[in-house]
Amino acid sequence: MSVEKIIQSWKKKEFKPIYWFEGEEDYYIDHLIQFAEQNILSESEASFNLTVFYGKDADWTNVVNACKRHPMFSDFQVVILKEAQQMSSIEKLESYAENPLKTTIFIVGYKGKSYDKRTKLYKLLQKNAEILVSAKVKDDKIQEWILKHVHSIGYKVSSKAAILLQEQIGNDLSRIVSEIEKLIINCKGKNTLDEDDIEKYIGISKEYNVFELQAALATKNLSGALKIIKYFESNPKAGPIQMVLPALYSFFAKVYVAFAMASQSETLLKQHFYFNPVALQQGITAMKHYGYSGTEKIILLLNHYNLKSLGIGDSGSESSSLLKEMAVKIIMLEKS
Repeated sequence: MSVEKIIQSWKKKEFKPIYWFEGEEDYYIDHLIQFAEQNILSESEASFNLTVFYGKDADWTNVVNACKRHPMFSDFQVVILKEAQQMSSIEKLESYAENPLKTTIFIVGYKGKSYDKRTKLYKLLQKNAEILVSAKVKDDKIQEWILKHVHSIGYKVSSKAAILLQEQIGNDLSRIVSEIEKLIINCKGKNTLDEDDIEKYIGISKEYNVFELQAALATKNLSGALKIIKYFESNPKAGPIQMVLPALYSFFAKVYVAFAMASQSETLLKQHFYFNPVALQQGITAMKHYGYSGTEKIILLLNHYNLKSLGIGDSGSESSSLLKEMAVKIIMLEKS
């Protein structure tokens, strides 16, 4: 069952005795638990029938005893176990999972990984619980996720703004949502969030960011690349080398793979660049300027400067100096 369907069933007062939320993506687990904590019970019911445990401090006997209590002045009680991955002897919950009470809604958040499916507890959960595995959203799906999320809360966001958010934040959904909420608060009266709003309220420059550096390298615009790197030098949080290099590597790796495709038709390249028209144009431009051999050399350079940024083969150069040196070497490459 999806996150949306679980929430819909809760709104209809349709409950399973146990909900087990696990996986690498914290956002969905936190979202469901927060909704359950605030919405399943009314305020008056919650004062008697809501119990919250934290895995690090929770003893399994106290959790089981709480689950076995009967609700007061309500049809249900809710017991929530947060950060269950930190709980010792969690396997002891199997005694309750084998025979849960119908009047208790027991909700468990197990973050960062999945529980061992070979255990007796997991097999009992498969039988008596609703299990949701919260997987990380893949990098190529983040922009789509941002567009859908913003639409789901009644707003629109420009493609360029979505790109800026992804390039700056990556796939940290909780942080992306937090920044979007900040935008909405500051953009009252606007239905569409754009790159100007990103720059004004989040502090991501629409002109000086990783995506624009990528564009400058793709078009062999040395002066433009150096201006962006100089901005990073003055604003270290805007473009730390640990963020810049992986982003550039991801882009040029896609360009490199494009040369091995059976056809470089625009239709196939659109799909390869995740139907992002801006990235597609940059990719085609990079292919024309650098060719297969040149792109291969760029990837080797990115790896070389990544090692330097970690102090391997370098005596401690400033990040901006490494980026400048790398940009010059990339743009000076001849197509071959």
